[in-house]
Amino acid sequence: MKALAAIAAFPAAAAAIWMLLRTPLAARLAAAPREDRWHDRATPMLGGVGIFVGILAGVWLAVAVDAAPASRELLAILGGCAILFVAGLLDDLFSLGPLPKLAAQLAAAGLVIGNGLTISGLISNDFLAGTVALVWLVGMTNAFNLLDNMDGLAATLAAIAAVFFAIDAVTVHGHENNAVLALSIALAAACVGFLPLNLRLRGSAAVFMGDSGSQVLGFALAALGLSASWKVAGTTVATLLLPILVLAVPILDTTLVTAVRLLDGRPVYQGGRDHTSHRLVYHGLSEKHAVVLLAVISAALGTTSLFYNVLDNAWVTLIGVLLTFALLVQFASVLSDVERAPGLAEERSWLRTFVANPRRLAETIVDFAVVTASFAAAYYLRLQGSGTPYQRHIFLVSLAVLLAVRYAAFIPFGLYRGVWRYAGARDAASIVGAVLVSEVLAYLIVAATQTWGPFPRSIFIIDALVCTVLVGASRFWERAFVRTVSSLTGRADRRRTLIVGAGRGGRSLLRELRETPGELVVGFVDDDERLARRRLQGVPVLGGTAEIEAILARSRPDTVLVTIPEAPRERLDLVIDACARGEVPCRFVRRETDLDPRVVLGATVE
Repeated sequence: MKALAAIAAFPAAAAAIWMLLRTPLAARLAAAPREDRWHDRATPMLGGVGIFVGILAGVWLAVAVDAAPASRELLAILGGCAILFVAGLLDDLFSLGPLPKLAAQLAAAGLVIGNGLTISGLISNDFLAGTVALVWLVGMTNAFNLLDNMDGLAATLAAIAAVFFAIDAVTVHGHENNAVLALSIALAAACVGFLPLNLRLRGSAAVFMGDSGSQVLGFALAALGLSASWKVAGTTVATLLLPILVLAVPILDTTLVTAVRLLDGRPVYQGGRDHTSHRLVYHGLSEKHAVVLLAVISAALGTTSLFYNVLDNAWVTLIGVLLTFALLVQFASVLSDVERAPGLAEERSWLRTFVANPRRLAETIVDFAVVTASFAAAYYLRLQGSGTPYQRHIFLVSLAVLLAVRYAAFIPFGLYRGVWRYAGARDAASIVGAVLVSEVLAYLIVAATQTWGPFPRSIFIIDALVCTVLVGASRFWERAFVRTVSSLTGRADRRRTLIVGAGRGGRSLLRELRETPGELVVGFVDDDERLARRRLQGVPVLGGTAEIEAILARSRPDTVLVTIPEAPRERLDLVIDACARGEVPCRFVRRETDLDPRVVLGATVE
């Protein structure tokens, strides 16, 4: 295979780095130790030069032996890499600010997009296809820039991703993507040439890649994703997922770091020891073991992406991606807790590291079933059948988008943080808001990327109604189940309580007693005539204080709790006297919210 000529990137990168380390530039271009960095001695940042030289050498030789065409797209990708290499080298030398680096990234992305490399295989709208491609290119460039935080990590994950792009170019696209194949091999080989000097068995790294290397790797891989899958293929779920799964670890790391830094009020571009790799070390792994673990995860995800492409079954792909997404969310949730509770690392097994909260994992899986069932039900209700092949195609595309957007909306709306046994009106509002927001976003995305044709758009309205009911039922069933079981079992053994006062204090006490095992509220006593013989939260208002003796005889409470101690004395005396005659314990409940801590604790609080 002529494309193997691109392996020349390996010796070219290794030789370039070896020679540069023996020049005065090694001392001039070195990263000094810092508190927010992982290394403890000055290290040359010349690896990026070797990686870039290796990529150029590998691609040049592949083109020279006619293994790949010198197409506009390939030259544009190399031109974009050159722009970022120069910008990264200047940043390594002079510490450019974030704006000059962003300008270089936009220029590189603009060069590639201007030469026809967009997401036209997935999005029919040219402007939107270019915009999404721009975000993808710039985002992945910065993802690898952030990922370059531990010896060998960025180069290892880049090499793995490039290998999978090369395998995809050979197995799925045949000879259609020779340029992608050559660039993938060259990129992987350049990384392999760099790794022996960066990820060493003994001792720390002899060289870093710097921004001149990390930005080039991220940009090249993002461009490979566009060229390998999103430009040359039709719109299928497997096609959409290949670059995302192959590059899932950098995406996960960037998402986690961005969220944590924004929540902490820190700039996203500021360095720190809060990356995925660092958190794994906090969990007890060595640095090299952390890199190996992330490499194994990346390779496993890349393997599943190839499997989905070869199998080409949308349902299997959706189910597999759901499980992958659920496990990655669990993995991220464990890592995000490290700084808040570092002691947990010693208590967790590896199984619990990947499945941190089985309940949340179950909720994620249930949501997949609920969202799928809801949209399928809306589809069949509206069409009264399976529809035409094109309608089924739009259904599958819409379902994939809807699942992604639903999960993205459910997380910030708190649907994976609630304790649903105690769910209330705010939780119900969150469910409605999450469903409606995700429905509108999914509709807009599909409308911008697909042609509706005969597909009825009213399906989205039906789905919003059905999904709200199903998601609400999946969350509130526990509260209903617990209360139902509580009301049907052990009634004879529970303490029967009568509450005097149906105001705010009484209703609050009712909620508290309902959540207390062994308690049963039999009714309210209140003098408000508007509440007479009515129900509050399912509990009857049995009458006023004037009827207290008859109420005690009918309801047979074990205790009476008075929540209106400021009521007129004559009304309170009626209650106290009636309880004394009926030999029913009577207690006053006073809820104070402004007590001095020194009074409550009985000690001086400093």
